[in-house]
Amino acid sequence: MRRLVVLSILVLVQTSLVLAQTSLKKIDLESGDFHVGFKHYLTSDSTRTYKRIYDWNNKSIPRPIPISIWYPSGKALDYTEPMNVLDYMEILKEEEEWEYLPNDQILNWFYYPNNFANQSHLKEQTTAQYGIKPAEGTFPVVVYAPSYQASSIENFALCEYLASHGYVVISSPSRGTENRFFEGGTPKDLETQARDIEFLIKEVQKLPYVETDHMATMGFSFGGLSNVLSQMRNENIMAIVSLDGSIKYQYDTLKKSPFFNMDKVDVPFIHMAQKNIPEQVMAEDKIDPELNTKFEFYDSLTNSKAYQLKFHNMTHSYFSTLGVLFQSRDERQDKSDPEIMESYRLVSQYSLNFLDAFLKNDPKALKFLNNDPSQNGIAKDILDYQAKEPKEKGFGFNDFNELAAEQNYGNLNALYESLLKEHPTLELPEGKLNNLGLQLVFNPKTSAHGINVFLLATALYPNSSNLYDSLAEAYLFLGEKDKAVTSFKKSLDLNPQNQNAIDRLEQLRK
Repeated sequence: MRRLVVLSILVLVQTSLVLAQTSLKKIDLESGDFHVGFKHYLTSDSTRTYKRIYDWNNKSIPRPIPISIWYPSGKALDYTEPMNVLDYMEILKEEEEWEYLPNDQILNWFYYPNNFANQSHLKEQTTAQYGIKPAEGTFPVVVYAPSYQASSIENFALCEYLASHGYVVISSPSRGTENRFFEGGTPKDLETQARDIEFLIKEVQKLPYVETDHMATMGFSFGGLSNVLSQMRNENIMAIVSLDGSIKYQYDTLKKSPFFNMDKVDVPFIHMAQKNIPEQVMAEDKIDPELNTKFEFYDSLTNSKAYQLKFHNMTHSYFSTLGVLFQSRDERQDKSDPEIMESYRLVSQYSLNFLDAFLKNDPKALKFLNNDPSQNGIAKDILDYQAKEPKEKGFGFNDFNELAAEQNYGNLNALYESLLKEHPTLELPEGKLNNLGLQLVFNPKTSAHGINVFLLATALYPNSSNLYDSLAEAYLFLGEKDKAVTSFKKSLDLNPQNQNAIDRLEQLRK
């Protein structure tokens, strides 16, 4: 009996049985300088529970997290064959919790037609070798979030491509909170996948060959919604790649999260979108016409360098390797296989250049990214392109404090005056100066720094009884009683009701 599978709410129903004329070789992704290693293993998140529904029992277990990792390797093994596509599909059946399904049933059982073309794809050789030694050095990280209920390996060709160019890519399957299945793209589903992304961030930090301070998230479809939520609450994510992400289609779902905060999205962002959906398809499949034009999240970005590309030869499914190779084509709207493969190749190239620009600070990659596509040799009918700059970031108290710390809190008045000329709106609130001064004073290693902060604070707020009271406490902590008395008296002059100053002065007289 064939298993019924719930597909993404955004993936259009595919009705054509046209045989695909695609292959990994024809996609022709140009590998980088590294061989590609791959490993897959199962771990668990003991903070959450889960049930394997096809075990037909009531047992809860720690949430299983299957993990796939692609990484750069310096040398391939002569005695080990590269993986083939069937090796990846075996991971798919494991993650679908059908580990013992015979391989000759994979195409019957899951998403794709069991035809000659797809059977041929299973035999195709990839660029990855299982378990080979990582290359020397450390590499930036890409955390890949799959589409709705999809496998960690759905975009294996893109993951291999990035690894060959010097990235560690880590992924886990997209699955529901209590079991394999999502509820339907709900806020609960969103939170679950975001937590899985955060689990991967913690997991990848165990690897000795990663640069944990150079990390991006990449998500396809629903994964392109969850990775934005993860960035909103994780400042170690430095960039976001959206592969026709649901951030365009389900922005309202993101806004329901208690962690929603557009001000937090302050890292470079790129969204690569499908072509406009034809009117016939919208009518027949009951799709909201606004999906072609509305992108509220992108329009709301103010703190990010942001890019938006629309690929005229791509529909949603083909932003993944499995979609390009196996998905039946929709005769109502899909382009030819060569056009689809060309666009997938360009999606991969833009992803790499975006990551190189913002994780590796590569000027050539940034130039490619900022060019009009025609300047990169791309025909105008292939894609539309737009970009926007973030608004100028205000200079605030934290920025001032970082500069003050760099000069050991010396010459603070001069620093403040120079910064005020450059940033006329700079404000140093009295309360923050007071708290900073006390924190520095009570640390024996920085006590003198705290006094300097209070001297600046009292110069800026000469009528603040509280600042003089705190300065007095600081002097008293350092054993400078005469200066403490002078400051307590000044505080009392400004506020005769300051009981702390009254009590302290009485103690000091005794």
